[in-house]
Amino acid sequence: MNASEKSRFVEALRALLGARHVLDDPADLAPFLTDWRGRYTGAALALARPADAAQVAQVVQLCQMHRIPIVPQGGNTGLVGGATPDASGVELVLSLRRMQAVRDVSVADAAMVVEAGCVLLEAQRAAQAHGMLFPLSLAAEGSATVGGVLSTNAGGTAVLRYGNARALCLGLEVVTPAGVVWNGLSSLRKDNTGYDLRDLFIGAEGTLGIITAATLQLFPQPAAQRTALASVPRVGDAVELLRRARALLDAGLTGFELMSTHSLQLVAQHYPGLRHPLALAAPWCVLLELSDSESELHAQARLEALLADALDAGLLTDCVVAQDVAQARSIWALREHIPLAQAREGLNIKHDIALPISAIAAFVEATAELVTQAFPGARLVIFGHLGDGNLHYNVQAPPGVSPAQFLARHQDACHRIVHDAAAANGGSFSAEHGVGRLKLSELRRYKDPVALDMMRAVKAALDPCGLMNPGKVVPPVDR
Repeated sequence: MNASEKSRFVEALRALLGARHVLDDPADLAPFLTDWRGRYTGAALALARPADAAQVAQVVQLCQMHRIPIVPQGGNTGLVGGATPDASGVELVLSLRRMQAVRDVSVADAAMVVEAGCVLLEAQRAAQAHGMLFPLSLAAEGSATVGGVLSTNAGGTAVLRYGNARALCLGLEVVTPAGVVWNGLSSLRKDNTGYDLRDLFIGAEGTLGIITAATLQLFPQPAAQRTALASVPRVGDAVELLRRARALLDAGLTGFELMSTHSLQLVAQHYPGLRHPLALAAPWCVLLELSDSESELHAQARLEALLADALDAGLLTDCVVAQDVAQARSIWALREHIPLAQAREGLNIKHDIALPISAIAAFVEATAELVTQAFPGARLVIFGHLGDGNLHYNVQAPPGVSPAQFLARHQDACHRIVHDAAAANGGSFSAEHGVGRLKLSELRRYKDPVALDMMRAVKAALDPCGLMNPGKVVPPVDR
């Protein structure tokens, strides 16, 4: 595209959206061109900020006319480069941030309709204002948007009880690559009328269309919540504790997080104001959360019974139960600050893997030996959602070694060790972060070739010109 063609396209955008909502000055574009982790910085032809689904459709139609690739973007908190344009400078970044409305909350239907640019925390608050719960919770909930969360099929801390984003979405409004609006904002739990089109777009990272609104499932607010932190000698003990917690607490168990002591030591080092209520003597800690439909006393009694049983069985070496909301938040803050502490410590090799829960203990033990043999002195920062089999298995440079150099030199070899081991145990190299551009090569390596062919067929059918977030999620055919 030459300068004259670019100018005509940008002016046409401004005519659609208004001059204030089309940015093409490099200084104005800069905040939208680098991903949250700082791994990718691209260039863009312009940034468009539509106000509603009709304007999104008009922008898509204009892009089709001029063959302009589109990169949808919400809160830009993704971890795999899925919302970052490439370096060509010919792509349009389409920001959904103006579309923030909570259109409707229905207590009778236990559902609410929110627009894609609504920040996750605001969606939670809208549900709470009506005495309901929207349970999806993650560290970036103050900036991640509903559209981005659905586009990556995000998980978070409550998947064990409520499922990931896909399980919490009843319907969608989507602008297709043809520039038409599909209104699928149903609140029905049962609608057996053909292909489930909603599921095509959830987890597709904007490669099949642009989510502009969603109907989200709500739940009653629990009468009480209790949070506990426990030290365990081995990962196998944590897995057994999880089994007992499920048996005793059933659906009341809403969170079950595993954290290595080293990960918590990083938090203590970089965030000394966060108090850890237990001595960091055991190699592992578990965070449990119970939601109860009866009362505070009932919740306390159930959780204490579980912990007493686990202590008697030798599964725990120490434990503490939060006595109020402030104490519970301080325990959760330890977990949520692990990624932030890692960032302060320096670049690290990240893995977002899923495993059968039955395989996790053996995986951790065997893979730790392989990684430390291959990279002497490397520090393992292991934490994650043990309750749903999702580990963030991160490898930090040895003390005194440049994190950037360690990452550049050893990342590929480290991925091979961890991802091969996950695959050998029936697991996945991506549990909740998505594929984006970061993990395309891993998808090609580990995904069933038949599944890849079907993915490419769906992409070609819905987006024949290949303009929707190109270079993400769907790897090209090897030539």
